[in-house]
Amino acid sequence: MPLKSKDLAIQAAEAALKKKALDVTVLDLSGLTVIADYFVICSGDSTTQVKAVAEFIEQEFAKKRIRPLGVEGAAHSHWILLDYGDVIIHVFEKETRADYNLEKLRMDAKVIEIDEDKIDMAGKNKRAIHP
Repeated sequence: MPLKSKDLAIQAAEAALKKKALDVTVLDLSGLTVIADYFVICSGDSTTQVKAVAEFIEQEFAKKRIRPLGVEGAAHSHWILLDYGDVIIHVFEKETRADYNLEKLRMDAKVIEIDEDKIDMAGKNKRAIHP
């Protein structure tokens, strides 16, 4: 059975946190745009970390036979976009994220909180989600 879009978005956020991504945000865009139902937005301190986060998310989803429809920005790694259809994942270098400020563009979106303190970096799922 395929994952629901919300579950996929949450799993992407959790994978990003396991690679120590910063300021992980999940935006529920359902009914607000036809582009996607969810945006997952996170940052890394360097292009190396940005690339590592994006690759880890891809690897985690590939284990479940979930492949992106497209990947953009991997060559320079200032902003990598992973397109999973209803879920679009944005992995930014910190400064680049501040420049684009996607969260401000989508102020009307509902934020799904991911409690970073509940993520076990050893791989066990202890998340707490606050809609």
